[in-house]
Amino acid sequence: MTKSKKPVRTKPTSKSRKQPGVAKTTAPADVDAKPSKLDRLTAMLRQPQGATIDELAVELDWQTHSVRGAMSGALRKKLGLSVTSAKDEGGSRRYRIA
Repeated sequence: MTKSKKPVRTKPTSKSRKQPGVAKTTAPADVDAKPSKLDRLTAMLRQPQGATIDELAVELDWQTHSVRGAMSGALRKKLGLSVTSAKDEGGSRRYRIA
């Protein structure tokens, strides 16, 4: 006599799966909400003098590679902002949104 195989179980379908053509609604933003780190990053880069990587890292409590990644990915690619850099008198590179 051969062993009968157990039926293969599949995961139940989730009701939260995205359906085509259906937009997800979001709750209105809280007026008293603390600005996000990306908001703080853009605010610092919009200053006339801009900011250095080290200043941004200290302010946002990020590592320097995370600051560079956020500027490249979130600001340049996703938001389409133009981030420029130039060396100041001290030789450190300052970034700002043009």
